[in-house]
Amino acid sequence: MQLLLSRGRWTRKDLALAQECSERTVYRDLQVLELAGIPIQLEPAGLYRIRHDFRFPSLPLSDDEALGQAVASVIAAGPGLDVTAGAAPVTKKIVATAGDELARVMHDAQQLILVLDLKLADHSRHREILRTIQWGLIHRKQLSGSYRSPHEEHAVTLQLHPYRLCLIKQAWYLIAANRDDATPRTYRVARFRTLRQLETSAQVPDGFDLKAYLGNAWSVFRGDTSYKIEVHFAKAAARLVTEGVWHSTQKIQKHPNGTVTLRFTVDGLQEILRWILGWGAHAAVIQPPELRQLVREQLEHTLRIYQP
Repeated sequence: MQLLLSRGRWTRKDLALAQECSERTVYRDLQVLELAGIPIQLEPAGLYRIRHDFRFPSLPLSDDEALGQAVASVIAAGPGLDVTAGAAPVTKKIVATAGDELARVMHDAQQLILVLDLKLADHSRHREILRTIQWGLIHRKQLSGSYRSPHEEHAVTLQLHPYRLCLIKQAWYLIAANRDDATPRTYRVARFRTLRQLETSAQVPDGFDLKAYLGNAWSVFRGDTSYKIEVHFAKAAARLVTEGVWHSTQKIQKHPNGTVTLRFTVDGLQEILRWILGWGAHAAVIQPPELRQLVREQLEHTLRIYQP
């Protein structure tokens, strides 16, 4: 039906090729559509089409709602975010039944709004694994597969109770508890080599709180110690750094000379350390002393690499 709506006239052979099925199957499907009240006409040249004056009932969408659906399609198709069929099939169905104005809005939005260069981890080889996780969560089933941590010499076989699937910073992560340990852990999806859904039911605590689990981790992994972080940024970086919300605890103090101080409460130092180093000479750690020492050690090590 979507094919007939999209191009107007099709031969039975063309429909079979597009659907990757036999012409007999196409003929049967056309009969089903006619029984459902869809006015399909066969022209003398063997072309099938839906009567031109027929209109399907359409969703009463406002322009903003139609635009929102179109933007969702674009975002879901972005590199690293295209882990399922996304919103595009739904958008196509809406366009096929929408009035001319709404169809134009949705079509134009998908042509004019783009998602580029998100610098997310490459999940192109893990779409089936992500799909397995999604359905495992929905069906509340255990998952089993092979996982290779960068800290382990060999891959290990895991049987997991999946809790949540999260896109954090630049990658997809599975929060799950091992069958032999009730403590939830964080697994990077791209490190799974294989994964399958089991028939065994997953045990997920009703009161599991993802925010409480992540705590004040800067990114993904929560450290054992909480720190009050204070970082001073030079004027050259002040506007750029204050354009972003880097952490849920972020507080900004602007100074008369154009510099700024950012304060955070963070569990662990390793993840925020990498972020601070990325600002180079524009950022200076004020507190805590442990973080200042880590930055100093990293910079000294980098300097030694470049010494002749």
